[in-house]
Amino acid sequence: MDWNTKTSLYVEKTTARVALLTPPFSELTYALPEDLPERVFFVGQRLVVPLGKHLRVGVLRAFGTGAEARGNFTLKPVVWPLEKSPLLSPAYFELAGQIAGRHSDEFGRILAGMLPQGLRSLKSRFRFFLEDGVLELGAADLACASPDRRKELASLWVSGRAGVCRPGLSPLDAELCVLTSDPPWPVRPAAKVQQAILEFLLEKGEISRRRIEKQFGQSVRVPLAVLARRGLVRISPAPEGKLEDAAEHCSAQGEKPLILTGGQERVLTGLLATLETGRGGAALLFGVTGSGKTAIYLELARKTLESGRSVLLLAPEVALAMKLRDEAQVFLPSALAPAHRRHFYHGYQGAAAKERVFRSLAEGAGGPCLVIGTRSALLLPLKNIGLIVLDEEHDASFKQDEGLINYSAKEVAWFRAHQEKALLLLGSATPDLKSFHAAKGGAIPLHVLKERVGGSLPEVGLVRSVKASGPEAPPLAPESLEALAEVAERGEQAVILLNRRGYAPVMYCLDCGGTARCPHCDIALAYHKGRERLVCHYCGWSLVFPSPCPACGGLNFLPMGEGTEKLEEELAPLLPPGTGILRLDRDSAQRPGRMEEILAAFARKEAQILVGTQMLSKGHHFPDVTLAVIAEADQGLNLPDYRAAERTFQLILQASGRSGRGGKSGRVLIETRDPGHYCWDFVRRADYEGFFARETALRKLRRYPPFVRLGLIRISHALDYAQGGEEAAALGKRLRAEAGELGLTLLGPAPAPLHVLKGWVRRHCLIKGKDWQSMRDLYLFACRAAGKGGLKLRLDLDPLNML
Repeated sequence: MDWNTKTSLYVEKTTARVALLTPPFSELTYALPEDLPERVFFVGQRLVVPLGKHLRVGVLRAFGTGAEARGNFTLKPVVWPLEKSPLLSPAYFELAGQIAGRHSDEFGRILAGMLPQGLRSLKSRFRFFLEDGVLELGAADLACASPDRRKELASLWVSGRAGVCRPGLSPLDAELCVLTSDPPWPVRPAAKVQQAILEFLLEKGEISRRRIEKQFGQSVRVPLAVLARRGLVRISPAPEGKLEDAAEHCSAQGEKPLILTGGQERVLTGLLATLETGRGGAALLFGVTGSGKTAIYLELARKTLESGRSVLLLAPEVALAMKLRDEAQVFLPSALAPAHRRHFYHGYQGAAAKERVFRSLAEGAGGPCLVIGTRSALLLPLKNIGLIVLDEEHDASFKQDEGLINYSAKEVAWFRAHQEKALLLLGSATPDLKSFHAAKGGAIPLHVLKERVGGSLPEVGLVRSVKASGPEAPPLAPESLEALAEVAERGEQAVILLNRRGYAPVMYCLDCGGTARCPHCDIALAYHKGRERLVCHYCGWSLVFPSPCPACGGLNFLPMGEGTEKLEEELAPLLPPGTGILRLDRDSAQRPGRMEEILAAFARKEAQILVGTQMLSKGHHFPDVTLAVIAEADQGLNLPDYRAAERTFQLILQASGRSGRGGKSGRVLIETRDPGHYCWDFVRRADYEGFFARETALRKLRRYPPFVRLGLIRISHALDYAQGGEEAAALGKRLRAEAGELGLTLLGPAPAPLHVLKGWVRRHCLIKGKDWQSMRDLYLFACRAAGKGGLKLRLDLDPLNML
């Protein structure tokens, strides 16, 4: 098949290869319509195409001459282009193809996962300017138009008297609804619709009235108005303008200079030398907590923007990305001047905002650009990139393993840096062991910051956690409570890390001895006291509490275990009067803007204690925090994951780094039931390199990365598919034989630790081998062997989530 993938024009092209952006995500061949000249079609352009009795959106990948269409059939023609110039560049196609090839997935599925939702829909309207007025048509109207009508419309399109009108805002789209308070809400139990609206807004954040009406129907208008009158919901116009409006006022405040230490200057000089070559490359910045890695990122960003190239600054979580954005506004106002475009981008933004940023960058006008965001910002069509920074590069949030597209941000960043000849900088106080192993082996340069800026590392101590049961049991060890009281009395601040949200992780029925479980996941429901609900933390299903036990109908429950909500509640009476306590976790920060409010209030010393999950463990700088308490520190050590010790070490060391950052000496107390575990000795000394040596020796002995490559074939089937277990076992037998032929070791299929999730029964096949291609070959064999039955297969190379 001789395809032309260039955008240059030539008379022979008569067919188009189109990648569909909706299921089945296939690549299909279509005829170019006779009534539209070939010069209006471009590779990288979105098209409306027929599929069966329906219309779909696809992207033109390549042109053909018609020779590939053999047989007694007629190719269906393309209906109409969705834009007059290509939206996607060849480089963007190359990126999508690289991700698809790595995971042996459909190109269309990968591209659909990279594009904002609005660019995959058929909601656009076509406007044709006739002599007697304007004609507006939808895609279906164009598909059904007569040949004479299409010829007339084609003439208008070619002559520039037609265009595409993107979906407009209805009055309901232009009004946003947002919660104004956290649960519990003063709503009568009988007002079920009002309660449902509040829960929906808590889960979804700031959304349009149209989405609420789509969810609940038009009858929702009355209860929504009641909530608005009572001040529980605020309804306001959707804001106009750009995402980066928060940067506008900062440039007027004057630029605050970055003052670097000698160590920072040495590291910056070395990185600038790489940056200025223009040949690109990668480097690892290993710096202890508080060593000033962010200052180096910002100086590199300044130099890159001044040279006329674009910058990507990425963080694993929205809170850390916001911190990067705020610091860029303070220290780089000149780089944020109108001469440079800037965008803040993350996955929780609305569809319209994402599409606006994507289109702005795809058009590529306006010179160099600064983009700050989370991992999804890597998939933006940013051009002329000179610098990509992944802060906290070890964090598992840089890997996406759900949804349309699976990808590792580090792998995508590596490819984009190679594409653009840019500098890729990985930064962390606790690097991924594979990254540090590569740097130690000379694969990438290693830059080290060994000292804190303006302070020293905190003193770390272990406290034996002997958790008693019952309502009178203290929430923390006596030593921790005593230290917290001392900090409060001195007027200083403390953070407490408990990596479990909610009030209690298990609700135990005292009548029958059972536990409340999710019907879709077979996992215990967590009790959220403020919301008065039992919630599944995996699929989001929830149940009003109190509710009868599904097994016996009883109403006598005992909350077992402790979450951040319970810890916050029980701490208050145990500390000196007037000690303020704030909580930062996914629940408390779910309302739009609430996360910033909590962090700002703690920074203003409106509270002396901040309780939270891992959201508070990285990146935050509070000069008055002199104590960090890590509760139930060893809860992650015994997970069925070869990275369990590494992840625990990283989390605890990062959380310890929040203490003693402002010139005052800091202290860390780690509560553990197993003080003899080798991990704690390295944490106490903040000895990353010692931990690295111990952990890599164990992995070499047991054949785990970085000494072997690891893959996972995830096999799942619907909960009601009776033959699933038998088919998975038969498939596993064939896979083990094929794996041996390919030189791979395959274990399983075995039930996943979370065996039932979101209505699917899950099994894992773990693969060990020397190269990725053999694993891809095994996965493709598995897909052929499974056929079109009820099994669903997915390949995960270098998996981070083993559950």
